[in-house]
Amino acid sequence: MRIQLSSHFTYRKLLRFTISPILMMICTSLYSIVDGFFVSNFVGKTPFAAVNLIMPIVMGIGSVGFMIGAGGNAVISKTLGEGKKKQADQYFSMLIYTAAVIGLILSVIGFIFIKPISIALGANGDLLESCIQYGQIIFVSMPAFILQNIFQNFFITAEKPALSLRISLIAGITNALLDFLFMGVFHWGIAGAAFATALGQVVGGLIPIMYFSKENDSLLRLTKTKFDGKILFKTCTNGSSEMVANLSTSSVSILYNFQLMKMAGENGIAAYGIIMYVNFIFMAIFMGFSIGTAPVVGYHYGAANHKELKSLFGKSIKLMVISGVVMTVLAEILTRPLITIFAGYDMELFNMACQGFRLYSIAFMLMGINIWGSAFFTALNNGVISATISFLRTFVFQVIIILILPMIFGINGIWLSVVVSELLALFVTILFFLKTKEKYQFA
Repeated sequence: MRIQLSSHFTYRKLLRFTISPILMMICTSLYSIVDGFFVSNFVGKTPFAAVNLIMPIVMGIGSVGFMIGAGGNAVISKTLGEGKKKQADQYFSMLIYTAAVIGLILSVIGFIFIKPISIALGANGDLLESCIQYGQIIFVSMPAFILQNIFQNFFITAEKPALSLRISLIAGITNALLDFLFMGVFHWGIAGAAFATALGQVVGGLIPIMYFSKENDSLLRLTKTKFDGKILFKTCTNGSSEMVANLSTSSVSILYNFQLMKMAGENGIAAYGIIMYVNFIFMAIFMGFSIGTAPVVGYHYGAANHKELKSLFGKSIKLMVISGVVMTVLAEILTRPLITIFAGYDMELFNMACQGFRLYSIAFMLMGINIWGSAFFTALNNGVISATISFLRTFVFQVIIILILPMIFGINGIWLSVVVSELLALFVTILFFLKTKEKYQFA
């Protein structure tokens, strides 16, 4: 039975509605993990380090998609809640067309400047060549990557989370099969990894365009529209927290790489890359739940249904707390088998990554509420608070902590930086909940 945004959400219905975006985000995370597995085991440690140097840049630029997806999601779900279906379609179409143009421009810029970018990141010799080869291929598919990130949000608003999951699975399977074919059979090296990822992104970006361009039974459809600077600005401000989070994460990843290069060389960068790959799976659960609940929050906010808003807030907070504890325990138990997937062939790298992940995973107890809290305020069309939480959590706190803790605890200080940052961000998130609960009537 189809669950509508206007429904009353019990715990069971909330989990049923969000399970598809959660699985979708896990599938998306597996793209990078599959690449990491094949590059690390089939190509070698230097190309693996190259992927980890370039990926923060790619994700940072691709964050335009997260911004338009999350911010547009808030605008469109609120418009649907107000009963303006035709206007919602026009906003949706305008944002998709605009994103495609922005993606094309960023693709050209990235392709041209990948060499100086790689040199600025500290790459030289074989590492530099691998960075350029991987980066140029990936940037060609940037428009599709941005659209894929946007549609992940809009499928939920369109009440089609299961369809989004199926498309993510198709894109992920395409990526995995091509990884095996290009690297394991054809031995194309790091270029094979880049081609596999790029083609997977093309699948994930183009299938939704074909779906929404035709008659469908969802809440949204691509249609004729006109450019609306006011709505684009509102979308960007609403979704700024998601872009800030991704840009900050990318910038902080570069800082992590610099610190680790000084302390542990290529092994440090490779170990951090492994931790990030495993981290993607756990974070995907929080992010998927946040993406799944955001249009529901936006809809009931637009419909002024404060009773349902209170119910959603209370249930979501409890689920984030419980899942955070469970995931921290699982991460500690599964550390060795998870790290073995990427570094079983190198004992020094394996031990470094295991030690790092055991410390890093403590943060899972805290980050769920912070991630959901930021998405919650985006859904309420309060981009300022949402961006503040994200900026402090993913950039300000981490930059300060990562510069201080390593001087006290050495390399363990790097792994613990995210834990301290999430704890500080939790205080900020709770403070905003308390200050706005009367304004939005959610508690």
